[in-house]
Amino acid sequence: MDELEVQRDTQKGKYVTFKSGNEYFGLKIQYVNEIIGYQEITAIPESEEYIKGLINLRGKIIPVIDVRLRFKQDPFEYTDRTCIIVINVNQLVVGLIVEKIAEVVEIQEENILPAPTIGKADKSQNKYVYGIGKVGDQVKLLLDPDRLLNDDEKIALEQITDEEEGEE
Repeated sequence: MDELEVQRDTQKGKYVTFKSGNEYFGLKIQYVNEIIGYQEITAIPESEEYIKGLINLRGKIIPVIDVRLRFKQDPFEYTDRTCIIVINVNQLVVGLIVEKIAEVVEIQEENILPAPTIGKADKSQNKYVYGIGKVGDQVKLLLDPDRLLNDDEKIALEQITDEEEGEE
């Protein structure tokens, strides 16, 4: 087994969990590049409300999304507990602003249930959730990071970050 396979194997079933509103969400650890503290964000004019802008992370320009606004939850005041989870989804690096990181948990395949499809729930975050992870007596909503941005937004953000990096 090469080093990459060993790394994938140790990450299998591991999720970074974070709080947004009253719910806890899980994100497969393989998508997570790093977790950083909140930092100054440069706004992008005329972008969606939940796309907060761009950050400069060691010379790389990264778009950041406010997860609560994306899920149509009430906005929250950024504090010293606010974090940015830097993820890599299909070669696009994006920062997710979250209220606070909870923990890294292991969720076995048999403890993951499909996302509920009960009627037409008004919870818009359900379209970003691919499953429900049971951790002890708690439940974590498991996110599909690929669904957080639609294709048009991905293209626009790629163009913006390319332009910003080209200016340096």
